[in-house]
Amino acid sequence: MSRLRSSGRSATAMVSVVSNSLLIVLKLVAGVLTGSIAILTEAIHSGIDLLASLIALFSVRKAEEPADADHPYGHEKAENVAAGAEAMLILLGASIVVIEAVRRLFEGAEIDRVGIGIVVIGISIAVNLVVSTFVARRARSLDSPALEADAAHLRADALTSIAVLVGLILVQVTGSSEWDSIAALTVAGAIVYTGVQLALRSSQVLMDAAPPESELDEIERAIAAARPPEMAGYHKLRARRAGARRHVDLHVQFRTGTTLEEAHRLAHALRDAIQAAVPNADVLIHVEPEGSYRETLEGPLRHG
Repeated sequence: MSRLRSSGRSATAMVSVVSNSLLIVLKLVAGVLTGSIAILTEAIHSGIDLLASLIALFSVRKAEEPADADHPYGHEKAENVAAGAEAMLILLGASIVVIEAVRRLFEGAEIDRVGIGIVVIGISIAVNLVVSTFVARRARSLDSPALEADAAHLRADALTSIAVLVGLILVQVTGSSEWDSIAALTVAGAIVYTGVQLALRSSQVLMDAAPPESELDEIERAIAAARPPEMAGYHKLRARRAGARRHVDLHVQFRTGTTLEEAHRLAHALRDAIQAAVPNADVLIHVEPEGSYRETLEGPLRHG
């Protein structure tokens, strides 16, 4: 199953790479023919998306590698590192767009063959909407942060293409090339928003932030449902995320008289229940005798 999930991530990332490559060529040709900064901006945006897709492809393959002596917890965080790198690329691309759009807004520029640009951008919107929807669905089913970031790029590209399309239509209707630069600046704003959101999400995971409350609640429900009579309670429940994997650890106390062998067996059963509730989780349970914790330092004992 793990191998199938891994191959699925790589294949999905490759779809994004191919679509971005084709769109870059199409937009560059249209941008040169029309002289539109907005279309050239879209080409830059797609170029950044292509680089991001390549990073995503590399990261999902890296994340597939098993744990080793240097990385005993595995390589899953490669996906989160990739998402952060993609965010930086997005912000870099936005700065380039802003500089060129402002320059043309003040200096002016001629836009030719607007009809070609409108057709090309329309094709780009359709392709990106289809591919981004596919990649987003695969990201959810495979629980992949890198593919999620890639889908966000493609969605942003589709939305910004709509802004460019509106700008080109206004150029066609009014004859004023200023709308082209205004559309490019609108694109840049959307790019910045996407980049900041991706950066914040990836940094939270890299800093081992706790998962959403709903996920912790799911873990606690699994513990309560599987709680054996020999279990006195638990405390120090913690969880974090690395790529598609969740790491969960907790201290479980067993009642006086429970043998070490029995406590070990029950802890494994509890681990299996948590993993059934939270797929792709690595669960570590520390077994303790009843009454061994200090509430003031470790929090209250939970009785499920």
